[in-house]
Order: sequence, then structure tokens, then C-alpha cells
Amino acid sequence: MSIFITFEGGEGSGKTTVIDSLYRNLLNMGHQVLKTREPGGSRISEEIRNIILNVKNVEMDYRTEALLYAASRRQHLIEVIIPALKAGKIVLCDRYIDSSLAYQGTARGLGIEEIYRINQYATEGILPKLTFYIDLKPEIGLSRIKNSSRIPDRLDLEANSFHETVRQGYLKIANMFPERIRIIDGNRPVEVIEKEIMDIILEVI
Repeated sequence: MSIFITFEGGEGSGKTTVIDSLYRNLLNMGHQVLKTREPGGSRISEEIRNIILNVKNVEMDYRTEALLYAASRRQHLIEVIIPALKAGKIVLCDRYIDSSLAYQGTARGLGIEEIYRINQYATEGILPKLTFYIDLKPEIGLSRIKNSSRIPDRLDLEANSFHETVRQGYLKIANMFPERIRIIDGNRPVEVIEKEIMDIILEVI
């Protein structure tokens, strides 16, 4: 059974760790699974990712940033996500359209509706069946990044107020799409979070 599932959250929310675990568990259950990410996931999309997240690109205009994300998403969707779904796979994607709505639409002040329209054009209206938003206070997530081996990118270096606005944007978006987005409490042990998400996925598939 093919199903498109996305994972959202602020910096350091733990979604990548959760996705890795779910991916392994679903494979062990005998499912065909694709694990991918945004921005990125294909060669062209990864090149766009490098432009977006490069710490040297501080002069990047907010609309340029939003359009680059949409362009990367389009290429990733056509090259990777749609073929995987047509092949009957479960697609686990680290970020998708809701990231643009939260980061560019809300935190950059470009407007959720405007960013949604741009991405509707880029994706031809293709949305996930299910989205998990891992909710965590920004200061906790950023402290995790600081204490890890991860090299901070351009968005990691934004002020705490920016990341708090991103969080509020996510919560607003979750209320806009309650039938699709599940809010997951990210303050709990990762094993508990993984089990809650896995139970929901298994119920859906």
C-alpha cells in the first residue's frame, strides 16, 4: 500500500531520529519504504538545498528563499516521491509544504496563504495523507543542536524569536489541517514518540 507521510518540527525536534527508526521498523515488517528529505532528496534538489542553507548567503531575499524551496520541492516530488508512490511504497519525508508555511509564510512574514499558493502550483496540489508535527520548545531543540556534531546551517543561526514564531506557525497550520496533521509532544523520550507515531501509521495502513 502506498502512502505519503511527512514529518515536521523546528530545529532539533528529533524528527530525523524518529524517521530513521520508523524506516527500519517498517522494513522489518516487510513493507516497501522510501526515506527522503526536503529540501533535497534528488540531485537538483540537493543543489538547491546547498544554496538555501549556506551560511554565506545572508543577503538572500525572503521571497527568493520561498521560491527556491518550492522549486526544490517540485523537482523532488517529480523525481522521487511520485515514482515511489506509484511503485506502492510508504514514503517517509523529512519536511514538506508545511515547513514553507511555517518558516516563510509565518516567520518570514510572507503570509501562509501566499506561500500555500506558490506550493500548490509547484506540487499540483499533492499533499501527504498524514503529517506528524513534533512540537518542542525552540530553546530545547537549539540546545540539542549546539551539543551535537551537526554543523549549524543558515536557519539554525536565526534568533530564538524567529524559531518561536516558526513554532506558533506550525501550531496554527495544524489547526488549519486537523484531518491531516497530528501534533506529537516532543518533550517525551524518543522511544515513546516513535511508538505513538508507529501505532498511528499502522492504523492507517
